[in-house]
Amino acid sequence: MAQTIGILVRSDEYFPYLLQLCRAAFEKGCRVLVFFSGRGVLLTQEQEFPALLDTATPYVCEVSYRANGLQGVEVPGVGFKQFVTQARNAELIAESDRYLVF
Repeated sequence: MAQTIGILVRSDEYFPYLLQLCRAAFEKGCRVLVFFSGRGVLLTQEQEFPALLDTATPYVCEVSYRANGLQGVEVPGVGFKQFVTQARNAELIAESDRYLVF
């Protein structure tokens, strides 16, 4: 069974590192789950954000998304079921073999 890596992104910095980490983990056969919260939701607007979808499953905190003024702004490749609450973050922690925070 493949290892699962959970990543909490709460900062709007370090997108290149996040993308590289997701790619490296995916290439090693890991399942990668990313939860964007706080200012981290701003990274969903990065031009290269769609490249993340090739290697990871993203989840976006709906409350943080609204709080950062992004309500009504689409995120390419992220469906409404991936806009979630912090409860999903807790589930992600339980599902993950390793959990990282950016």
